[in-house]
Formats: sequence, C-alpha cells, structure tokens
Amino acid sequence: MSPPVIPPVIPPVIPPVIPPVIPPVIPVFDGHNDILLKLLRLPAEARDAAWLEGNGSGHLDLPRMQRGGFAGGFFAIYIPSPHNGVDYDTLMDTPPYDVALPDLIGAEAAQPTALAMAGILLRMERISGGAFRVCRSAAEVRAAVAAGTVAAIMHLEGAEPIGPDLDALHAFHAMGLRSLGPVWSRPTIFGHGVPFRFPGSPDTGPGLTDLGRALVRECNALGVMIDLSHLNEAGFNDVAALSDAPLVATHSNAHALTASTRNLTDRQLAMIADSNGMVGLNFATVFLRPDGRQSADMTWDPVLRHMDHLLERLGEDRLGFGSDFDGATVPQGIGDVAGLPALLDALRAHGYSEPLLQKLAHENWLALLDRTLK
Repeated sequence: MSPPVIPPVIPPVIPPVIPPVIPPVIPVFDGHNDILLKLLRLPAEARDAAWLEGNGSGHLDLPRMQRGGFAGGFFAIYIPSPHNGVDYDTLMDTPPYDVALPDLIGAEAAQPTALAMAGILLRMERISGGAFRVCRSAAEVRAAVAAGTVAAIMHLEGAEPIGPDLDALHAFHAMGLRSLGPVWSRPTIFGHGVPFRFPGSPDTGPGLTDLGRALVRECNALGVMIDLSHLNEAGFNDVAALSDAPLVATHSNAHALTASTRNLTDRQLAMIADSNGMVGLNFATVFLRPDGRQSADMTWDPVLRHMDHLLERLGEDRLGFGSDFDGATVPQGIGDVAGLPALLDALRAHGYSEPLLQKLAHENWLALLDRTLK
C-alpha cells in the first residue's frame, strides 16, 4: 500500500507593508514676524541663547524655524508704545472693543530703538554659523532658500524712525531695509493707521500726508516695498494712486469674514489683484475668528474660510502667509513656527493641491520680491 500523499504546505501570502506616504516639509516664506521685539525685551546677555537655542518663549527661534520648514520672511523693526496700563488681552477677547491709538512717536525718540533692533537682526546673522542671512535682493533671497539658509528681509513696521528729511530712510536702506509700512496703526508724520476695533471698517480717517507721499516716491526709487497692512482705507487709496510697485499687505485677512478694521475689504483685495500684488494671511486669531475674539481655542475652519475667500479674490498667484509670529495670539493648531507643517496638512486635507501649497508657502512671495525689489 502506497503512503498517503501529503500536500505541500504553502505559506500564506502576506502582502508587503507599504509605508505611508509622508509629504515632504514644504519651505515657508513668511510675510511678517516680531522676533526682534521679543529679543530686544530680553537682557542683552540672554539674546544669543534665545535665538540659537530657544528659551521656550514665543513663537520663533532658529531651532524651531528649522524644524518647521521656515525658509525666511520679513523681520519687523517696530517701536513699541508706552504702556498705559490697559489689559489688551482681556479687552480684545471680549468684543466689541475699540482700542484707543497711542500718540505719535517722533524720529528722535524712535531711532535709538530702531537702530538697536537692526543691530539685533545683523547680529543674528553673524552668530548663526551660516544658517541665517539678511538679504538685500530677490536673488539673495532665492539663493538662501535654495541653500536651506533662513532668508531675512529687514522691515520697518511704522516709519517713526524716519524724519521729515527722509535721510534716515537711506541709512536704513544701506543697513538692509527693503520693506516699510508707513504706519503701525498709530499716526505718523506720513499717514494714519487703523485702530484695533471690532466690529469696524478700515475707513477710519484721512490718508497720507504730503510727507507720506514723498516717502512713497522715495521708496519706489530705492526699491523698498511698501506694506499696506496697518494703513487705513484712505491711505491705502493714496498709495495705490502714487506707487509704481505692486500693492502688498504682508499680514492682513478678509474683512468680509472678520469685520476688524485691520482686515481688507473685497474692493481693496481687487485693487491688490489688479496691481499683481500680494497678501499674507495673518495668523492672529482676532483677524481670523468671525467673533473677533483673541482666544487661541479655535478649529481650522476660520483659517480655511479666509484662505478660500482670499484665493477667490486674489487668485492663486497672489496669496501667501503673514504669520505675525511673536506679535499675536495664533490658533492652537499652529502653536508656533514648528506648527507650519500642521497648517499645510490642514490645507492639504481641505483639498489644496501640492502645486498650490508650494505657491502659497513660498513661491508667490519669491515671485513678488522679483517684481518689487530693485
């Protein structure tokens, strides 16, 4: 009798484990931050470590920039107003609110602070070991981004350090200044800004002064970008009528969705689009939330709605990010600069394509600099 035939044991077919596709970190070029003010307020001996190593405060330092894919941006020199004892955090978390603007600050008072902040920015470059570069042209920005070096553009948020003769404009330009906002909300000798008011309209008063018109013409001649983010509507209109450069609002959102005086109306957005200009989405919660509150406890929905609205009005080549890091409360989903990939993931899940994300993250800002800087 033959032995029984035992069929061979066939091991089960185990499908190969396919690792999930993880999108690469997209470099982000940013329209506005206030790290210079944060560092200025630290003791001088603590600034280097806060920049190079981080001290757990605020939104920005070099290690977190590198983790978050922060490729560069506009670094603001801002002259703080004297503290008047008002609890702005509580006030702006309980709308409606109307924050009174501080008085004008003259150049003689503003210049020492501005020079100190310019010095901090240049020192950040010197001690970075080549990881950070202050750029003076669009070509330098592109070269830094391509090399993985954080590219910084020196920006004046409010032209208080510049006197009526405009001589200081040339001095700051020689130091690296390539972007300037005539006002930070409070009035200057050049024009009038919007107060922090919710709800409110950006149509809040007179526009540029004669000195402001001269400033715009000189900025055009030097190739210094003019930032419209804090100007009121009349000042915005004056710049649009005078300037030969694209209209740019580095950190502003859509007034149609959040009725803050700091946000842009659809008419203003159309003018920016017509000039082939640019808007950077501001991460500040008070300019994103439909209720105007400052609380960081919010979903992605307000961010997505503002992005959709701005894209519809501007087109996909004229929108980017203008975080206001270290100058504002930002949504908890972002948290700090290391949260930029989470923002891009939210936009990706919302249906934004990879080519569009590349444009929003950095390509649009770099193209705008090509059109603006001389």
